[in-house]
Amino acid sequence: MTHQKPPEGLSRGITPDADVARLCALYDGLLTPGSPSISPAAEQELKALAKIFDLDAERPAAELWPHVRAVLVRQAPPETTASTAPVEPRTVLLVEDDADAAADLTEALDAAGHRVVGPFHSAEAAEAATALHAIDLALLDINLSGEATGVDLARKLKSRWGMPVIFLSGDVTAAAQNAELAAAMVIKPYSGRDVLDAIARLEGA
Repeated sequence: MTHQKPPEGLSRGITPDADVARLCALYDGLLTPGSPSISPAAEQELKALAKIFDLDAERPAAELWPHVRAVLVRQAPPETTASTAPVEPRTVLLVEDDADAAADLTEALDAAGHRVVGPFHSAEAAEAATALHAIDLALLDINLSGEATGVDLARKLKSRWGMPVIFLSGDVTAAAQNAELAAAMVIKPYSGRDVLDAIARLEGA
């Protein structure tokens, strides 16, 4: 599968100088119906953020902010101690149709002590495996081989098992639009360290 290339600056998560807390304080009022409108400067900044994440910047700010917020919060980098803190080994379902990325990530997860179920290239095969293994969390690409997407699989895993999901995707728009299904996001291209940090962040949540 070909994946949408993430905008420059997303290869290692959100830009380092992005102040998620400040942005939430500035725009969260948009989530309340009847709240005061934001200033033109704030609206311009929001539209610029939307363009970074390849979202439709022409939408009204009140419709735009929930999608931008979802990506920022779920992709926020962990605290500096998260990378070195011990993380309890987990059984991880890996669904990634890029063979090279899947192999590299499997190696990184194994080295960190996690047990990998997969990798699978299709949602259908991965779903079948969930009946055979006790799985702690799922790492899901969104755009997969086969008819079902990672979003379809995430919805089933959450409704059936209550399984935490981390999206691995270069399709930022799809990730943002379905952010309620994910406990975290890692935007492509990613490293094994990026994914391990996301898992560590769930551990401390």
